[in-house]
Amino acid sequence: MTLEGEYEPSPEKWVRDQVATYEATGGREANTLPDHPDWPIVVITSRGARSGRLRKNPVMRVEHEGAYAAVASKGGAPEHPTWFHNFVAHPEVDLQDGPEPHTYRARIVEGEERAAWWERAAAVYPPYLEYQERTDREIPVFVLERV
Repeated sequence: MTLEGEYEPSPEKWVRDQVATYEATGGREANTLPDHPDWPIVVITSRGARSGRLRKNPVMRVEHEGAYAAVASKGGAPEHPTWFHNFVAHPEVDLQDGPEPHTYRARIVEGEERAAWWERAAAVYPPYLEYQERTDREIPVFVLERV
């Protein structure tokens, strides 16, 4: 079962457009980072921590044995992306990797488990390494496992 509720599109036009195209084509289009065909994305729907509305974000596709990572990098900014707070407040999310979304539970990983997922994420998207150098915070990594 997927999340239900009122959808509030992102204030960022490129995010709104990418999500709309991805969903309309079942992931056949808009499935990579804009202008980077080697960097695949998935679309994650979360419930707003404060608003309770559904929010959708393209996130780098980091998959391993049916689980996915969501790296809260925000490009190395000093603060977490907004969706970080959504995942903490409401860990049940929908992840779409292809035509159909499925429900997952998000949890922050630490220690050796985080290190393994961080390595996988950096292999898929090397800029994560630069992002970590830009910030004093340890960039959180969530693992999403299907419910």
